[in-house]
Parts: sequence; C-alpha cells; structure tokens
Amino acid sequence: MTIGLTHYLILAALLFCCGLFVMTTKRNAVGILIGVELVLNAACLNLVAFSRYRVGTIDGQIAALFIIVLAAAEAAVAIAIFVNYYRMLATIDADKGDELRG
Repeated sequence: MTIGLTHYLILAALLFCCGLFVMTTKRNAVGILIGVELVLNAACLNLVAFSRYRVGTIDGQIAALFIIVLAAAEAAVAIAIFVNYYRMLATIDADKGDELRG
C-alpha cells in the first residue's frame, strides 16, 4: 500500500478540524494559540503534499516555509501578550479580555 495525496489531504483535514475545535472550545488563551498552530500546520501539510505530487515545482514547500516562520513569529508575539495579560489580570482566560478596555 502506497501513501497517496488523498491520505495527506485527509490528515490535513483532521488537523484542521482539531484546530478549529480547540479554538472554539478553549477559554484559555494558550489553548486558543495551540488551535491556531494546528490550523497553520494543516495548511502547511496541504501545501507540501500538493507540491510533492505536482512534479517539478517547489512553490508549496517555499510557501510552507513562510508559514512556519509566520507561526513562530506569531507564537512569540502572542506569548509576550499573554505574559502582559497575566500581569494585568492574574489570569489568561480569554473571556476576561474585555476588562482591558481603556
């Protein structure tokens, strides 16, 4: 049995669904960030899979590299925001964010 494009697409769809589920059900800001990372990883997997099965192009792999860099930068900025958020409210519950209005 060989692994084909369909297998990669099914795995990416499962990752996307898991990420979407985590983003909608978690109240913790770190949990929401993990959901966003899962969705970005699903997009990367799709790009690399399509690039692999379309012979002669590496465009998908280059785009996946940019997504990985974007995800790393997003995680660094988000963690800095969460640390500041925790200092102000002593919680990282996303529902308490409306108390930060000035």
